[in-house]
Amino acid sequence: MAKLKTGRHTSALKAQRQAVKRTSANKGLKKTIHLAAKEVATTKSAKSVAKASSALDKAAKKGVIHWKAAGRKKSRLAKLANKAAKATK
Repeated sequence: MAKLKTGRHTSALKAQRQAVKRTSANKGLKKTIHLAAKEVATTKSAKSVAKASSALDKAAKKGVIHWKAAGRKKSRLAKLANKAAKATK
């Protein structure tokens, strides 16, 4: 990238570059959450619930999703797995 002259909009250009990087990172985390939740829905095992729970906690820690939203999703996934476990017994 060529060196820019300092001016009024250089900070806006930097903010835009940062936004692209952050968006990319956030999309990756959200995809991880989505895939983990999908795995819980199909397998309904405790191991997959733990994996999804971990992904949700990491996303909440980094601010990708709200911590209460993470808790709500974890609760719903656990409820789904418990329901399936009771049905098999």
